[in-house]
Amino acid sequence: MANVLLTGATGFVGQHVLRELVASGHSVRGLSRSAAGDAAVNALGGTPVRGALGDDAPSALADLQRAVDGCDAVFHTAADTTQWRPHNPIQTRTNVLGAELLLKAAERAGVKRFLHTSSVSAYSHLVHGVLREDVPQRGGESWVNYERTKFLAEQAVRASSVPWVVFQPSHILGPGDTRNWARLILLVDQGKLPGAPPGSGAFADVREIAKAQVRAFHEGLQGETFLLGGTHIRFVQLIGMIGERLGRPVPKRATPASLLKAVAYASDAVSRITGKMPDISPEAAVFPCHELLVDSSKAIARLGYRETPIDELLDVTIASLREAGLLRAPKR
Repeated sequence: MANVLLTGATGFVGQHVLRELVASGHSVRGLSRSAAGDAAVNALGGTPVRGALGDDAPSALADLQRAVDGCDAVFHTAADTTQWRPHNPIQTRTNVLGAELLLKAAERAGVKRFLHTSSVSAYSHLVHGVLREDVPQRGGESWVNYERTKFLAEQAVRASSVPWVVFQPSHILGPGDTRNWARLILLVDQGKLPGAPPGSGAFADVREIAKAQVRAFHEGLQGETFLLGGTHIRFVQLIGMIGERLGRPVPKRATPASLLKAVAYASDAVSRITGKMPDISPEAAVFPCHELLVDSSKAIARLGYRETPIDELLDVTIASLREAGLLRAPKR
């Protein structure tokens, strides 16, 4: 079995990858920045190692070097997904500089495999139509910093001398999510949803994403890119399904993109005064107004990837949020 370094080990995707790696018998070091992170990694069966991505201090590379030395592979799942412009410098350091430093450490350590969790955002909302692995990416042109940083991090991975595999998940749901697309569920529950976005999404199961990554590692794949999509559904339909499950009123029709974006810009203006990130920012409004179509056929054929039906995926995500005490009791 292999010695593996996993970044983002306590994050949404990372905790599931950690479980899969441990279940497969691998020895996993989980990158951690705190005592709480250490405890979380230990609880999942990993060994915590200290280090920070995006830290430009001279010691940052040395910390990462110590973390990766002796490892056969690196699973890089850590990322800053914040959608708020004041946070852009921190996000760029984490997503781009962090990837570059980790790759440099991996090269020096002679790591044999670098498995990188990217995102469909590397293609950008500027791309229309069905996403396939051969579609040209436009993330480098995007005004949305998250898209730009995911694109740049991918470019760094592809330019590295370390053999790599890139995974590009679409919108992710599943147990353990509290900060990403699960926020849509929380907004419905709290009655704070400003409207039903007019776009559509492709929702992937975090558990299947983790399984696909570990399978790719076991198969010894190199130089491959895999889109990991899921059920395609309009947001107004998805919100209706969430409202039904939570017993909350929801919009019956989609809100025009212009109105939703106006609310986002107004909320952003208020946030500059309060210093508090808004529920919806201009950047965050881009994605649900976009039509996202993802072809997962390569991952299905090569990795046994499964697109979990949206009913099942919503049920497990909501159950997880209830277990965490983040949802109110359903109305009768």
